[in-house]
Amino acid sequence: MPGDLSTTNMLLAIMAVVSALEALVVLAVGVAGWRAYKRVMDLADDLEQRHIAPVRMQVDAILADVKDVTARVKDETDRVDYAIRTTIDRVDDTADRVRLQVRQKTSRVLGFIFGVRSMIEEMLQSRHHSASATGRT
Repeated sequence: MPGDLSTTNMLLAIMAVVSALEALVVLAVGVAGWRAYKRVMDLADDLEQRHIAPVRMQVDAILADVKDVTARVKDETDRVDYAIRTTIDRVDDTADRVRLQVRQKTSRVLGFIFGVRSMIEEMLQSRHHSASATGRT
């Protein structure tokens, strides 16, 4: 019975039908996968439109406010820093002027005092010299 190909033909037909069924199953799985992907993407877009977009707008508004406040704080900090620096410079300037005036006035007074002291010492020394010359001790 080597010449009978009916069994072989039947097996080939079964394999062809099974291959066709497998192709249909793969095609059906691909279509189902595509539909599931489409639904998930539509759901994600809907969630983004209803929930994420409004939240993002609020976050953007908050960030803009934070940026504005930060800029204002920086400006105010710069103004305070400038005011402090100029005040310190003025205080240093005033202290230098006061120190100079005090030195000038005290040097005049000290000069007067040293002059009076020198005069008194001279007078005492001249009395002492004149007393020792006359014999008084």
